[in-house]
Amino acid sequence: MFKRHKSLSSDRKRELFFQRVSRSIMKNDIRNFHSLSQLVLSAGPLKATPAVKHSKTTHFEIEIIDAQTRKQICIVDKVTQTATIHDVKQKFHKICPKWCPSQVGLQLECGGPFLRDHITIQSVAASSIITLYFTDLGQQVSWTTVFLAEYTGPLLIYLLFYLRISYVYDRKESTRSIRHPVVHLACLFHCIHYIRYLLETLFVHKVSSGHTPLKNLIQGCAFYWGFTSWIAYYINHPQYTPPSFGNRQVTVSAINFLVCEAGNHFINVMLAHPNHTGNNACFPRPNYNPFTWLFLLVSCPNYTYEIGSWISFTVMTQTLPVGIFTLLMSIQMSLWAQKKHKIYVKKFNAYMHRKSAIIPFIL
Repeated sequence: MFKRHKSLSSDRKRELFFQRVSRSIMKNDIRNFHSLSQLVLSAGPLKATPAVKHSKTTHFEIEIIDAQTRKQICIVDKVTQTATIHDVKQKFHKICPKWCPSQVGLQLECGGPFLRDHITIQSVAASSIITLYFTDLGQQVSWTTVFLAEYTGPLLIYLLFYLRISYVYDRKESTRSIRHPVVHLACLFHCIHYIRYLLETLFVHKVSSGHTPLKNLIQGCAFYWGFTSWIAYYINHPQYTPPSFGNRQVTVSAINFLVCEAGNHFINVMLAHPNHTGNNACFPRPNYNPFTWLFLLVSCPNYTYEIGSWISFTVMTQTLPVGIFTLLMSIQMSLWAQKKHKIYVKKFNAYMHRKSAIIPFIL
């Protein structure tokens, strides 16, 4: 019995010893956890390590070669992906100041089409090194300047002939002859036609911001100014003979002329609408304006009305120069209309069913 009691007391001591040890360990753990918590709270909220962003911008090196001599002119470096052909021309101008950006024509290959200014470098790049061929386009002028010069000249030239200036017509013969009313009407209609052209160029048409060679301006002015001089000389001549069918012929053709001029204007205003310009343009549809109903039959009614105006002017004045001018203008506008019609067919095939280009059911 004594031995058994002794063993129990020793077990009790061991148990108490282990309890004390465990309590001390727990106290130390609590103290350590409390210290760690205080450290974390004092350090503030944990933040993720910011990721290092690596630039993925690719720079291109553009070699400019003369299209005629095949010799290297310069190298334009550090060109970004978003840069355009216009930006390249600007940098090329800084390296070679003798060539203005409007004079610079760039091609991907010799004899190929010239790259438009809005095209990005990334869209034409096959590698980081790009070769472009340079062509000097010569002296350039803006399209607005071309149109204003072409239309202002005929307006002023016709008025000079209408006034029968002394060094063109004989003064005595001019004072003796009495002008037929169609002469005054022709001057009025001619002025209306070119004044409309000028106003639409300034306020209606979305004229391209691009440029064209100076020779095109000279050719256009020579055509319009030359024909206007020839037409005005015959109509305002003292010996001018009025139309064969008299006032009936003049009246019918004059009404038709005014109708065609009004139709041409309304069509141009309609085509200038934002819905019918740009890459997302839609094909114009007729509206409440009866002049726009011609869109049901032809794709280029502005050219149809233009030809109608000149045919009416030809019948009203009954002169050979006006007839020749009308014929040449009709041929040129027919070519423009057919070209546009093909573009419309590809882009708006659903709206071009049974439409003609310029003359209903014929052309």
